[in-house]
Amino acid sequence: MESIEVLVAHIQGLSRSPDEVSHLHSLLKQSEDALRSHAARLAPFLSQLDPSIHTLGYLFLLEAYSSGSISGEEASGFLLTVVEFINSCSAEQIQLAPEKFISVCKSFKDQVMQLGVPMQGIAPLWMAVRKLQTSTEQLTTLHSDYLLLCLLAKCYKAGLSILDDDIFEVDHPRDHFLYCYYGGMINIGLKRFEKALACLHNVVTAPMTTLNAICVEAYKKYILVSLILNGQVPSFPKYTSSAAHRNLKNYTQVANYPPSHARCSSSHLPRMNPCQPHPYALEPLSTLHQPLSISFARSEAPINLVSHSCHHGSHASSHILEIVFLEPYVDLANFYASGKFSELEACIQTNQEKFLSDSNLGLVKQVLSSLYKRNIQRLTQTYLTLSLQDIANVAQLNNPKEAEMHVLQMIQDGEIFATINQKDGMVSFHEDPEQYKSCGMTEHIDFSIQRLMALSKKLSSLDDNLSCDPQYLSKVGKERQKFDFDEFDSVSHKFM
Repeated sequence: MESIEVLVAHIQGLSRSPDEVSHLHSLLKQSEDALRSHAARLAPFLSQLDPSIHTLGYLFLLEAYSSGSISGEEASGFLLTVVEFINSCSAEQIQLAPEKFISVCKSFKDQVMQLGVPMQGIAPLWMAVRKLQTSTEQLTTLHSDYLLLCLLAKCYKAGLSILDDDIFEVDHPRDHFLYCYYGGMINIGLKRFEKALACLHNVVTAPMTTLNAICVEAYKKYILVSLILNGQVPSFPKYTSSAAHRNLKNYTQVANYPPSHARCSSSHLPRMNPCQPHPYALEPLSTLHQPLSISFARSEAPINLVSHSCHHGSHASSHILEIVFLEPYVDLANFYASGKFSELEACIQTNQEKFLSDSNLGLVKQVLSSLYKRNIQRLTQTYLTLSLQDIANVAQLNNPKEAEMHVLQMIQDGEIFATINQKDGMVSFHEDPEQYKSCGMTEHIDFSIQRLMALSKKLSSLDDNLSCDPQYLSKVGKERQKFDFDEFDSVSHKFM
């Protein structure tokens, strides 16, 4: 252990100036194997270091210690050590070895989950995210781990502290999938369905080189949240350019699904378990590919998660990936569109086991409940006055009392504008009373305009930087050598 003692002495003597820290970093990298070989015996040496001063050396020792097996007796001490380190460490020195810091934080997260106390990991991991970030616009690998702990602890509001940040930088593309997926689940838990839909939309339309299970699970929730919020599932625009078609070939080349007449089982993709997120990014992702196109199909047609046609000259071929295990969700949407409560209820009953295994049964029940509201909202587009009994009949409620309760709740939530005459049991529907001329509304509109202008300026800056990026220009140059002539519009002969 003499070499470890010498290394600790170096850490104590070379942690002051930037030049000393840089030299120490080289020594620590050379000693990684030795540290790992003595992982079980490193705990006493940590007590000889101050994490606020000797951050880099402390980090290397702590990462090596956490890479070994930690017994149940050592777990509580390990958690306390990591919490103290995260709270007092130097952000500047962490940036010299971010992968080590991430490894320590993930070991901490795993221990917290194994002990069944995710709540204890929320505050330390939030601090870790902030210290790892170079700015609040950066998405780190730890973002999804933090959101996962928020989900497991059912502390949804804590997740908003990072979900409300505007993200423009992504360390690893696969982190984007989990961040948006967990973000969608947190917003669902808070019943912020509009925000949840935006997060899930970012998952299913994100660039990828092949299909991954996170996208599939997000699309299931995307369907359900769309029904609750809007009463329908929007269709995604289909690609028309040859370049987009060429990019989408990657899905069929990697996925190896059976032909269109065969049925796919759910075993083709792993089941989504929020406690084990990382295996679901099945393949490396590339930000240079076109977004995945999701097309919403009727239940009698094949269920298309990825659909495209590749045109080359006079020949055209169609490549379709059938995902039959999405069929219950598509059927649910189609029965919802019919507006018939009994048929929707029967569909849910038929597929209840599937919804339960996907952990979506609670959301499905909210879809069922929202159909009552949707039917009542349709009445406001046709009638000015209607009895509670008529509302109960049309909305397929049991009696006028239930209709009254639903109408009152919708009025309170601002979903409709109406008054109820208790004496004769009549409901009068009104127009939106908002005139958009109050001081509060003016301030809200002004804030929204200022925010849009700032985002537009930021996107323009990012576009300018991307246009000058050597890697991007190299990639574009290689792609141009493979172009198809049908990508260009034909030029009229009169200009030749």
